[in-house]
Amino acid sequence: MMYPRLWQTFMRLRYQLFQVRSCMCLTKCSDLAVIQNCLSKENELRCRQQLQRHSAAYASKKPAAAILVSLCTTKGEPAFLFTLRSSKLKGKHKGDVSFPGGKVDPSDDSIVHTAVREAQEELGISVTEENIWGVMRPLFDGSGMMIAPVLANLGPVESLKICANKEEVEEIFIIPIHHACAVQNRGYTHFRLRGQYYYTLPVFLNAQYKVWGLTAVASDTTLALLLPGIYISMMHIVHQH
Repeated sequence: MMYPRLWQTFMRLRYQLFQVRSCMCLTKCSDLAVIQNCLSKENELRCRQQLQRHSAAYASKKPAAAILVSLCTTKGEPAFLFTLRSSKLKGKHKGDVSFPGGKVDPSDDSIVHTAVREAQEELGISVTEENIWGVMRPLFDGSGMMIAPVLANLGPVESLKICANKEEVEEIFIIPIHHACAVQNRGYTHFRLRGQYYYTLPVFLNAQYKVWGLTAVASDTTLALLLPGIYISMMHIVHQH
């Protein structure tokens, strides 16, 4: 592991390079066109094939929860669909930005079923098998709970018959993909454990609400999957043995 000061210097230089490369990338008409078409059938097929590789991660351990990482389009623009959790909920995550999701129920046939069921309960929408692209690599919260992020394209948001459950969802909002990719709308947070650098997580800024925590991690992973070579992830986790 790098010493903390050396690591901080490395991350600062990496972020400066990231800013330069991002500004260069997002001024290219060709890259803007790729972002615009990131939900195309061709890119969907490529992403589906890549997501198949993560099935082994769920072979030995079953997740305790699942989320539906929700892609959509708004006026033809690719976007994320987020929810703001109700402040009436119990627990530390009330009022947080999130994707639809929750704990696995014994009656669920699969982790995909969990994510789809939770989306129906929270948003009142029906998500079909055709909407599901696959399951991304597992996420782990601070307690070590394993969460399965299920990636889905819900299609045009204008066609969704959303009926939010006010007991669980306070608000629904959208962030376009091009907004999430722009360097001025992205940040990162370093975390330390027992005086040592531990990990860096992304933060998405300048939208209706700040996207952070595991929701930001799932968003970051999705953008890296959708836009290889264009989206530069700043996420880094030190794996301790």
